[in-house]
Amino acid sequence: MKFFDCHSHWATEKGHLFRKPEELARQEKIWHTKGRYWPEEEMIQTMRDNDARVILDLAWTRDLPIEQIREYHDYAFDVTRRNRDVIFGHWLLFDPRRRDESLNEYKRAKQADGGFIGFSISGSSTGVPPSDPLWFPFYELAIETKTPVIMMVGLTGIGQGTRGGYGMILDHNHPRHVDFVAARYPELDILAARPAYPWQDEMIAVLLHKANVSYELHGWGPKRLPETLRKEIATRLQDRVMIGCDFPVLEYEKVKRDWASLGLEPEVLEKVMHRNAERYFQAT
Repeated sequence: MKFFDCHSHWATEKGHLFRKPEELARQEKIWHTKGRYWPEEEMIQTMRDNDARVILDLAWTRDLPIEQIREYHDYAFDVTRRNRDVIFGHWLLFDPRRRDESLNEYKRAKQADGGFIGFSISGSSTGVPPSDPLWFPFYELAIETKTPVIMMVGLTGIGQGTRGGYGMILDHNHPRHVDFVAARYPELDILAARPAYPWQDEMIAVLLHKANVSYELHGWGPKRLPETLRKEIATRLQDRVMIGCDFPVLEYEKVKRDWASLGLEPEVLEKVMHRNAERYFQAT
């Protein structure tokens, strides 16, 4: 079955989310897959073999000097131009405290012919929750460019199991922030991302109340999703839910197999696997 992967990461050494050996080693402890750096050709072929179109998250660059951020963005766009059948585009994350240079780089990226370009908003990793006014110019630019924003919710695997969790505050990922932004900016299309553990019911309530919020599930195997969420996917939210693999920490074959084993009606499974995302991103 086709797979529209709304959120995965670079597996290459140049683009990989985990920059240190100890971070790669922690992948096995949290996600139970082996952490390694993949050759570019192997990464692309794995996606192609799984009939996947992928939006890649390039979030870890946010703390670099702007010149280096541009270098990594250009690397990502170059790989995309050579593999458009596989890479649909990119989520870019910026430090909102560096407003002007971040917004200028986003505008440059939108014109770079590197596929879809959208903002990724992560309250825990930036230390700025999505409801903070520092993000407002980013939302306004997303509305101006008619581009969805992906907004992280719930538990993150980054820093998980370490003392202090890299200083991240999980409450910055609470669905209340999504609700606030959706209410303030009804023109903004928000894609809440990750199962919102431990606030899953709150996230469902936001989805049911705010029509400009959709839901993308990455980072967790589908068999670990709470029963309340599974029921909503099969019924009221079947047109609003999309999935990401979170490759390379999770791998396509297992994720696709596990989703197929949940007992969803074939039409619902197709919506979740690719049709909802194709419609949402106007992907042809």
